[in-house]
Amino acid sequence: MTRIALIHALAHSVDPINAAFERDWPEAVRMNLLDDSLSADLARKGQGLDAAMHGRFERLAQYAVDTGAEGILFTCSAFGPCIEAVARRHAGMPVLKPNEAMIAEVAAGTGKIGLIASFGPTLESMPPEFPAGVEIELALAEGALAALDAGDTRGHDERIAEQARALRDKGCTRIALAQFSMARARPACEAASGLPVLTTVDSAVRALRARLNSS
Repeated sequence: MTRIALIHALAHSVDPINAAFERDWPEAVRMNLLDDSLSADLARKGQGLDAAMHGRFERLAQYAVDTGAEGILFTCSAFGPCIEAVARRHAGMPVLKPNEAMIAEVAAGTGKIGLIASFGPTLESMPPEFPAGVEIELALAEGALAALDAGDTRGHDERIAEQARALRDKGCTRIALAQFSMARARPACEAASGLPVLTTVDSAVRALRARLNSS
C-alpha cells in the first residue's frame, strides 16, 4: 500500500486532509507530522522563510522519507519556497505544496479569481505561485483563524463567507480558499457568493494520487 506523509504547520489542517483521503483515497496509508510552532514562529518572529526555517522543513521531510513515505504533502500554504527546496532535494518522489494542484485548476479556468486566506502570511507567499495572466483579488478573513482556535466553527465559516460575498461584488467569478483549515467553509462561501469555490484539500488528494499511480 502507498504510504503518504502529511506534514502540518497548523493543527486545523489535520482533519480536513485526512477526511479527504478517507473519502477519495482510503487505501493510502497516512502518517501525520504536526509542528504547530512553524506557523506561530513565522507570524511572531517576522524573519520570513530564513535558513533556519528551511532547515526545519528539510528535517521534517527527511524524517518522512526515513519512515518509508512514497509521497509528501505539505498542508500549510505560507511556506512555498521551503517546500520547493524539499521537492528539489527529493526529486525522485512526489512532494506537493498544498496549493499547487488548486492553482493548476485555477489556471485552467477563466475569469478573476478571489483568493481568501485566514493566515496573513499566506497572502504574501501564495500569489507569486499563480501563472502570469491569472487575475487575482486577495482577501484576508480577519478573525477567522482565531475563531477556529476558540472552537467557534460557525464564526470561522461566516467570516470567510463574508469575504467570498465581497469578492463576488468586486467581479470575481470563482473563489479559492487558500488553506486546508478553510475547506470546511466551502458550503458557506458557495451559499454567500453563488460562485464556484475551490479548496486546496480535494485538489491536492487528486493530484497526489494521479502522480503516484502514473509513476
